[in-house]
Amino acid sequence: MPRPIREYTIADWKRLRPLTQMLKTLRYRWINQRYGRRAARGGDLAAVVRIIAGRDVLVTIAFDDPEAILWQALLIRHYVPRALHIIIDNSSDERAAEIAAVAARCELPYLRLPRNPWRSSSRSHGIALNWVWRNVLCPGAPRAFGFIDDDLFPTAPDDPFALLDIQNFFGVIREAGQRWFLWAGYCMFRFDAVSDKQLDFGQDWFIGLDTGGANWNVLYRLFKRATLQEAQSIFTPYKAGIEVHDGPLQWCGTWLHEVGTSGNAALAIDKRRAVAEILMPHLIAAGYVSSVD
Repeated sequence: MPRPIREYTIADWKRLRPLTQMLKTLRYRWINQRYGRRAARGGDLAAVVRIIAGRDVLVTIAFDDPEAILWQALLIRHYVPRALHIIIDNSSDERAAEIAAVAARCELPYLRLPRNPWRSSSRSHGIALNWVWRNVLCPGAPRAFGFIDDDLFPTAPDDPFALLDIQNFFGVIREAGQRWFLWAGYCMFRFDAVSDKQLDFGQDWFIGLDTGGANWNVLYRLFKRATLQEAQSIFTPYKAGIEVHDGPLQWCGTWLHEVGTSGNAALAIDKRRAVAEILMPHLIAAGYVSSVD
């Protein structure tokens, strides 16, 4: 949404940014509302809504990576057994059938999203999260819910919902100036604390906030960050001899985030090999036998 009027400079007014940002915001909201009314392209929405009531639900937004989904599903079942893990598929036509097969193999609830109107990965992710909030979580009323990236893997026993007994939300915090928000790849919420709010998991680029940041005005600004416990996050190089920015891995506590490679195919292959080496002892303990059939 547009910035507060007091934050616009004279240069902004000369370029009519308050007006153009307001119009763009209205357009984004219209697209979001229209998308939210569209039907899932796969899976049984009513059945998924029924089974999440009162549960602690982890939602993965899948995107074209069946191998990562298989690894994540096995590791969550092994290390986070109290969570009900759901796969919401934002994949291309070429990979959606493979993602659905992995979900069936792991006996996980699966829904395929409507065709996404955005090409930008951040906007595509945000509108997918909003569809889940409107069509799955609000009618299903879980006890708690969390969103995780599809390349995020637990490597030790964990309960990411534990701190929701003492605070309304928990996750990895990102900052933009004086504002902050929970990273959309690892964020947990107590449903009864947010069910009455008009949550928006999209971006708010006009105030510098990435996916999930549009909740700043309706949620995060109401809380003092210093009073909240947050997930620890560190970045490390995926192999020795390189700088972190040349190939980062992110550790969110004991969860390993592979981190995207911005279309660099060679880097993606090498990083996946390194991640596989880290995860393999855990995968074997979780019952991993072979790659996706």
